[in-house]
Amino acid sequence: MSNIPQLLVHDHEDNVGVVVVEGLTAGTEMLCVVTHDNSSFQLTAHDDVPIGHKIALSDIEEGGTAIKYGEDIGKFVAAVKKGHHVHTHNLKTKRW
Repeated sequence: MSNIPQLLVHDHEDNVGVVVVEGLTAGTEMLCVVTHDNSSFQLTAHDDVPIGHKIALSDIEEGGTAIKYGEDIGKFVAAVKKGHHVHTHNLKTKRW
């Protein structure tokens, strides 16, 4: 496992984190850092995920709320499993 974080999570209440490295591939055991207090945990990526995209930190059902920065950022339009890619195919953002 790398000592360079591959996923950043802003708050312990968040249920998604952001990929911060290029070329993240399925099967990668990620070092995840919570920026609020610099704590860390491990999570396996189950999809190839581009930099800047999100990964689910837990299983989330369709209709669930996406939490990032400790805030509601959108609604899941499809269920997503822990460690899987979160993007427009399963999340409707509240930004637009």
